[in-house]
Amino acid sequence: MSYAYLFKYIIIGDTGVGKSCLLLQFTDKRFQPVHDLTIGVEFGARMITIDNKPIKLQIWDTAGQESFRSITRSYYRGAAGALLVYDITRRETFNHLASWLEDARQHANANMTIMLIGNKSDLAHRRAVTTEEGEQFAKEHGLIFMEASAKTAQNVEEVSSTLHYTPQLSFDSYYMLYYYQLFYRVLWYYAGIYKNCCNHIHKDSGWSF
Repeated sequence: MSYAYLFKYIIIGDTGVGKSCLLLQFTDKRFQPVHDLTIGVEFGARMITIDNKPIKLQIWDTAGQESFRSITRSYYRGAAGALLVYDITRRETFNHLASWLEDARQHANANMTIMLIGNKSDLAHRRAVTTEEGEQFAKEHGLIFMEASAKTAQNVEEVSSTLHYTPQLSFDSYYMLYYYQLFYRVLWYYAGIYKNCCNHIHKDSGWSF
């Protein structure tokens, strides 16, 4: 299927937090209970429409193992957004968020939108990280926050809707930059005409603009 624009997203976080399962829900709307560990990177795609334009969201699922971190870092380049995922039943995955966030902000575009996702909300009875802790971490670091379940699909569409909004921000930023540049090109054009005019008028007097 053809598309007008392509936006890249990356899913990051510790191994076993459910990144691949979230990707499967985003793209195929299904849950696979047994999933092999991601080796390197995998990706899926989803088509959306904004302002009657077909947009392709390309979502990259990265390996969470430390041995693949150097590979993961290369995929931050060009990403419009990132999903930073932890497992609400495993405290250590929450404790490692700062390290993942530091990586993302060091290797990605400074304007990249980052969304924090507390996955496996269907296992709330085994919760090791409170919702309030997730909210506080997101607030302190300027992230969007949501808890979700790749198994039951709880809030997965809401996460997806947030991804849909990010390209609109990119469009707005693009057009703002375009008109900003256009304004200054016109300004400098007329400044050049005015300068030449003044130099011509005052060439005998020795004045210059």
